[in-house]
Amino acid sequence: MTSSTAAQPPGTYSEVTDANGRTYRVGETDRDIMGRPRWTMVILPWVAMMAISSSEYAFTSAEETLSAAHGWHGATIFWLLGVWVFFQAIVAFPAGKMRENGKLPAKVAMQLGAAGTLLAYLSLAYAPSAFWAYLGFGFFGGGGAGLVYATCVNMVGKWYPERRGGKTGFVNGGFAYGSVPFIFLFTSYMDLSNFSGVLLVVGIFLAVVLAVSGFYFQDPPKNWWPSHVDPLKVSDDPRVRRSLLKNPPAVKQYTPREALRTGMLPLMWFCLLCTAGVNIFGIAMQVPFGNEMGFAGGIVALAMSLKAIINGTGRGVIGWISDRYGRRQTLFMVCIVLGLAQFAVYLSGSIGSMPLFLLASMVSGFGGGAIFPLFAAMTADFYGENNNASNYGLVYSSKLISGLVGSGVGAMVVVAWGYGGAFFLAGGTSLFAAGLSLLLRQPGRARTRTPRREQELNPA
Repeated sequence: MTSSTAAQPPGTYSEVTDANGRTYRVGETDRDIMGRPRWTMVILPWVAMMAISSSEYAFTSAEETLSAAHGWHGATIFWLLGVWVFFQAIVAFPAGKMRENGKLPAKVAMQLGAAGTLLAYLSLAYAPSAFWAYLGFGFFGGGGAGLVYATCVNMVGKWYPERRGGKTGFVNGGFAYGSVPFIFLFTSYMDLSNFSGVLLVVGIFLAVVLAVSGFYFQDPPKNWWPSHVDPLKVSDDPRVRRSLLKNPPAVKQYTPREALRTGMLPLMWFCLLCTAGVNIFGIAMQVPFGNEMGFAGGIVALAMSLKAIINGTGRGVIGWISDRYGRRQTLFMVCIVLGLAQFAVYLSGSIGSMPLFLLASMVSGFGGGAIFPLFAAMTADFYGENNNASNYGLVYSSKLISGLVGSGVGAMVVVAWGYGGAFFLAGGTSLFAAGLSLLLRQPGRARTRTPRREQELNPA
């Protein structure tokens, strides 16, 4: 085993191997690689994630205007959202494979995402039929958003392999609260007289934001590790030491095939399927449920905005919490919170309590948002960074089913069972996922007590 403590000229690197046989590339700083600090690869992906968030979180706020303008049946809106989520999720794995083998550089992925976003809003503004909306918004918009999402989430994890939870959560959070201005725009300003112009301007603005931020994207080299953190020793930084103790690095760099064979990745896939479906159900159904319960349109918009804000900020907070207390433990609690929140949303609405409805909406938003950065960070913890775009793409692909179930099928369940049956089914599904999360274990690492784990991190 080689040591990484010897002084090296700036810009040079060496490779070291830990007790598990994992290789780390050390010696290069972030400025050596891209000429700027690595925190820029947190801010730029964060901005890009905010730019694509309106398509999912603000879309249903435009339901009444779009339905009236195009003559679409009410269910069309929910299926449009489901198709968007389907294609947003389905591109994750193939995009990850192309990113890792060099066929799809990060900058190119972001430019394609910008083009897809523009086509999405153009189709909503000018589609002559629902087919063109499904093609433009669902296929091109969803696929483009998937390219942006996968690129941003995996990018930040590569640049912060020693403390990825909080950073991943922060970037992931932009995917929710970035939609807040558009929720109010679509509910308070957009109407039949101006909807096409509003959507056109929004589409152009978001596409420019994505194109400009993506132009500066850059991946670190494979196996890169920050030069100030020795991967073979316990760090002097208490934050790094605590994070690596609770969430030790993967024992090796797993390929997708190897990751599937561990059995943990399919379990993660199913847990995310359940929880993401519940989250999307809440996004799709909260506005019509609030309207049916008699809440004013402004209250419903406020509830949806609070849900998006807490959904986004909760992702950053939960990432920081998981760095301190462990991903699996945090995931279990988040699933419990998400499940109980579904019961609370329905009960508060059914009794007509506006304050409780707003509170329950915020709690639901927190739980629904927190699951995504947890699974993103956990995938890298379990299987390493080199193939994380592909591995997380496999996990995240569960959203292609959960999107259709949460929005389209969710609307059908509401028709068949009413809102009460639908919300209680959603809550029970999340509680079931909480039980499954207790079975998750890091592949290749024996279950040990904390002192032994610290010894593993400092084999010297």
